[in-house]
Amino acid sequence: MSNDSPDKVPGHASFDPASLTYNDAGLIPAIAQDETTGEVLMMAWMNAQAVARTLASGRVTYWSRSRAAFWVKGETSGNTQELVDFRLDCDRDCLLVVVRQTGPACHTGTRSCFYRAVRGGDEVTLEGPGAQV
Repeated sequence: MSNDSPDKVPGHASFDPASLTYNDAGLIPAIAQDETTGEVLMMAWMNAQAVARTLASGRVTYWSRSRAAFWVKGETSGNTQELVDFRLDCDRDCLLVVVRQTGPACHTGTRSCFYRAVRGGDEVTLEGPGAQV
């Protein structure tokens, strides 16, 4: 008789958020990536409970360092992130959350928080007011 549960895929283990490597503040960086375009949308922090809430609800939940509170993306703005895939890097110290983004990801109103670049030694705005590209 096998000890494998019938709903488990052979070779796969249950995931425990405590198995991740958090910094001294108990946080891990989480990069949000658009499921369709592959565009990097933002980076924010999660703690173990935010990881668990995200996986349980399918709504990406971060930890706000400035408010010291959970932050469900889009809860107040309506610019939501629905979890599509949850990935760990090789060192288990950074996360990639592949999301279905509704509305802009950045609090500035741009699609991505990465709307500035340094090109030829100059900082340029790629998106939004004052875009130079």
